Amino acid sequence: MATPNLTLFSDPRSAAAEAYRTLRTNLIYSSAANPIHTLLVTAAAGADGKSDLIANLALAFAQGGHSTILVDADLRKPSQHELWGIPSERGLTSMMLDDVAMSNPPLIATNVDKLQILPAGPLPPNPADLLSSQRMDSIIGVLKARASFVLFDVAPVLAASDAAALGTKVDAALLVVRAGTSQRTHVSRAKESLERVHVRLLGAVLSNAPRESDSVRYG
Repeated sequence: MATPNLTLFSDPRSAAAEAYRTLRTNLIYSSAANPIHTLLVTAAAGADGKSDLIANLALAFAQGGHSTILVDADLRKPSQHELWGIPSERGLTSMMLDDVAMSNPPLIATNVDKLQILPAGPLPPNPADLLSSQRMDSIIGVLKARASFVLFDVAPVLAASDAAALGTKVDAALLVVRAGTSQRTHVSRAKESLERVHVRLLGAVLSNAPRESDSVRYG
């Protein structure tokens, strides 16, 4: 497996890397009464760095000693297999259609202890239908039994109904906002779209912020 060009690999002592670790800690302790084990990460209209961010966040969880599964649930423009240099012939959609894959998930081990990747798999014609199905509930249950944290990279909210569909099935969601790129109206509409279906939206993460203020912020 190729080592991805991610902040926690390339510059682990940087302020940005520390921001990811802080985000991990905030998420773990954000609600003792309602702990988070499954988390969806999405953006408003464009990708806005969501896939890089969730990959770094998954690294932060694993490096902190937590067994973690990173799921590429962006079934329209998946990118985790490219980031990690892994095959994507089998993955999440394989579990949707194949009982063997359900009982033995096609997880790919990484060179980071406690971190596994579930690629998207073959792209379906109807991603939202798959993500909103009862089969998806079963998949989440299978993955939760194998890791302390399961993180889902999902298509942008305003691009499709995928994030809203999956967001109702996970413990919480984060919205990635890219500094200097994301439009305020898009972010507001995305927030309203998720809250309309009662997704537990924890907040927004600012990516690509000026270096002096770190490249990731949470709040």
